[in-house]
Amino acid sequence: MATPKEWIQGARPRTLPNAIAPVVVGVGAVGDLGDVVWWKAALALIVAMALIVGVNFANDYSDGVRGTDDDRVGPMRLVGSGAAAPAAVKRAAFGCFAVGALCGLVLAVTTAWWLVVVGAICIAGAWFYTGGKKPYGYIGLGEVAVFVFFGLVAVLGTQFVVSDAIDWVGVLCAVAVGSLSSAVLVVNNLRDIPGDTESGKITLAVRLGDKRTRVLFAALLTVPMVISVALIAATPWALLGLLAAPLIWAASVPVRRGAMGPRLIPSLGITGQAMLVWAVLTAVGLVIG
Repeated sequence: MATPKEWIQGARPRTLPNAIAPVVVGVGAVGDLGDVVWWKAALALIVAMALIVGVNFANDYSDGVRGTDDDRVGPMRLVGSGAAAPAAVKRAAFGCFAVGALCGLVLAVTTAWWLVVVGAICIAGAWFYTGGKKPYGYIGLGEVAVFVFFGLVAVLGTQFVVSDAIDWVGVLCAVAVGSLSSAVLVVNNLRDIPGDTESGKITLAVRLGDKRTRVLFAALLTVPMVISVALIAATPWALLGLLAAPLIWAASVPVRRGAMGPRLIPSLGITGQAMLVWAVLTAVGLVIG
């Protein structure tokens, strides 16, 4: 049986910035914190965190039973390593989805009924990323889904539920966070190109190849810096986001230097840190402005 430590590793806590960052900047995009309904912001954070942990367990289960993780390069997987039974990991995934669904239902009832549909699509997207007979993560659509769900939906959804409105500032913030969140998956899949190719998992990185995947990663890291400058139209304080540049540069170093396999793992963590720092600094700047 898996130990508590192994379950925590299986939840992949280093991916939590993908859930926290969009909620933080979504609240910041409101601008006037006096207009924020804080209990809704807290529920939005729980939803985002439940979904990211749920999708991590779901990926662990689906990749494990397919044999994709038999020769794992990255962090330990519960099913692939044999540390936990597939059924137990599947239950953990659906348990997380249930928590997210319950909190999301409260937000929908108190905000807008159509959020139930959005939530259902998000949960389906989380499961069918690697689950089901034809997972879209195996045909190169993972980055698109991450951009949509942990960028556009998470940021704009947060802004809407806490203030009953969205605006162009929220849209730009959503694009920035979505780009950084996608960059995390891009470098993850860059690391896994050899194994994914052998196992038949045709990710975007496999389709693009090593060189073009590195170019895409660099482009995605550039987006939030450009958006920080664009947000001057809202307030010059938005330039605080540029202070995340050193982290973004550090994340790009292994990729630019041609690192492969485990040597790319640091880029994963640093990109996540850069996303969270950019979100916090931008949110602070928008509130001050």
